[in-house]
Amino acid sequence: MTNTKKLALFTITWPLFIESLLQMSMRTADTFMVSQVSDAAVAAVGVSTQLILFTFLLLQVISAGSAIVISQYLGADKPGEVRRFATGALGLNFTFGLLISVCMIVFSKQLLGLFGLQQDLLGLARSYLLIVGGALVIQAMNLTISAITQVHGYTRYTMMVSMGMSLLNLTGNYLFIFGPFGVPKLGVAGVAISAATSQCIGLIVYILILRKVVRLDLGLADFAKCRLEHLKKILSIGIPTAGNQLAYAGSQLVTTYFITSLGAEMLSTRIYTQNIMYFIMMLSISLGRGTQIIIGRLIGAGDKDTAYRQLFRSLGLSELLAMCAVVIVALFREKLIGLFTGDPDIIALGATLLLLGFVLEPGRCLNIVIGEALRATGDARFIVYTGVSVIWGMCIPLTYLVGIHFGYGLLGVWIVFMLDEWVRGIILLYRWKSRQWEKKALVGPETTKSSGVAV
Repeated sequence: MTNTKKLALFTITWPLFIESLLQMSMRTADTFMVSQVSDAAVAAVGVSTQLILFTFLLLQVISAGSAIVISQYLGADKPGEVRRFATGALGLNFTFGLLISVCMIVFSKQLLGLFGLQQDLLGLARSYLLIVGGALVIQAMNLTISAITQVHGYTRYTMMVSMGMSLLNLTGNYLFIFGPFGVPKLGVAGVAISAATSQCIGLIVYILILRKVVRLDLGLADFAKCRLEHLKKILSIGIPTAGNQLAYAGSQLVTTYFITSLGAEMLSTRIYTQNIMYFIMMLSISLGRGTQIIIGRLIGAGDKDTAYRQLFRSLGLSELLAMCAVVIVALFREKLIGLFTGDPDIIALGATLLLLGFVLEPGRCLNIVIGEALRATGDARFIVYTGVSVIWGMCIPLTYLVGIHFGYGLLGVWIVFMLDEWVRGIILLYRWKSRQWEKKALVGPETTKSSGVAV
């Protein structure tokens, strides 16, 4: 019997949810603290952050692919292969992260020049990008080790590291922005130093966790044993996953452009509403990631029938929790929007959009949870094909037609947004029920060993 049975969805998922919630809260607090320097500082950091977030999608190619491959090999009780995939992922993302860091340093002025910043803003943004962008190799390692740790079931440890890094970052921001105890006020440069320092300390802790908790004490000999076939398997999952994220991120940029043409009021309404609904979406994302870990193990163990049923258990729980959250948001919808603005028109429209969560969230749960389950089986390409065809072939044209051409504005854009989630969700549900994903497994089971993982 495989140790997969020991993995409990709730045990794996709640730290992932807390970690996501913490990261979002820290970003909000971070922005607030930077605003104490100046509005220009917020703009400069914001532009640099956009470039850094884009590179995150590239770095996640390796971490996402390695998580799914390692999960299946854990289920198959093949610890030797797990070591090789882990070293391959670390080596690949280190090389990739180093290359990106060098590019950020060497081409920082040219990259920021694409945004048409004024000279004073360009200087601030560049000082931030040189430090934080130069440390992206550290973040690449953190992403990879975090993914390896999570698929072994130790999500509580990654949550605690994330919490510690966030607190260190905020403490550093406070010291460099307000200058207590004689600390020099460095402004934007200080914020960048704080971010890079917290990442470096986080990497040290992650390495200790990888050795002492996960018990993967990797050395140079392990890197020598990693073969091209290991890297190909990682990239076979990672590249489609990143492709799907890029397709969605690109569509959001185009949609934002459409909404901008409707006026600043509509853009503000969308931003406020999405910020509130993100807290609901985090429930589905966390459950989806937990489901991915469990189903990856089950597929590796060859227990495809249990994997098939596990998806529906996870999906039912996700739908229930999401709808409970929607009810709470709907009850306080006007007060929640009112936290951001006093404009009665924005509050009225935002409250209406929040009510539409009763239609939106069930479709989004389908999309997120089933999508993560399909990735766990190795069926990542189908997701990217579905995403690109539906988002760019149907939803982007409809967004323009309904929202702009026919004049339904932000409400029309939101209706298309709901349609997008439901159409993709139903397609993925049909794919899961067809069980075509059973042919995509990356490894066969080996039941004569026990990997001894405890959660």
